[in-house]
Amino acid sequence: MAFPARAKGMGESFRAAAAQYIQPAPILSHAQRVCRLYRAALKTQGSWAVDRQVFIAEADKMRAAFDANAALPADGRQAILLVEAGEEKLYEYTHPDRYICAYLPGGSLYMRNPPLPLHVVHDGHVPAGATETFRNPDMTVVVEGEKGTVGQVLVDQHSKRMY
Repeated sequence: MAFPARAKGMGESFRAAAAQYIQPAPILSHAQRVCRLYRAALKTQGSWAVDRQVFIAEADKMRAAFDANAALPADGRQAILLVEAGEEKLYEYTHPDRYICAYLPGGSLYMRNPPLPLHVVHDGHVPAGATETFRNPDMTVVVEGEKGTVGQVLVDQHSKRMY
């Protein structure tokens, strides 16, 4: 049985729509890259480890590997190669169904019982002095200058990220 051909341009249309929300990746220092790599490695390890004791043992080994190379100069070629190798290894070990916090996109509590707008609660007559707080999709309060203040937030359901 032949499957129907996909509409051409669908991927390009989605990428064009998503490009409005995706901000350029920040330029990171070596220390920031190492910290983000370590944190992502711990999160990935948490998705693979079934038991907390296994996770702690593997996390100790990982920390020892990071500490063994902590004295390398940040601008040295060996340090750069180690970070790149670590990022490749992290990509290789990425879990296909990673653990997700319950309140984040993809979690079991995501957008459960969001607060109603005040004009709905008070039947169009909002009391004086009442302020409405806007919330991100993960139910955190929108802070001025963050992504939720620009109007809309794009949630990638596959990678569980908000843009």
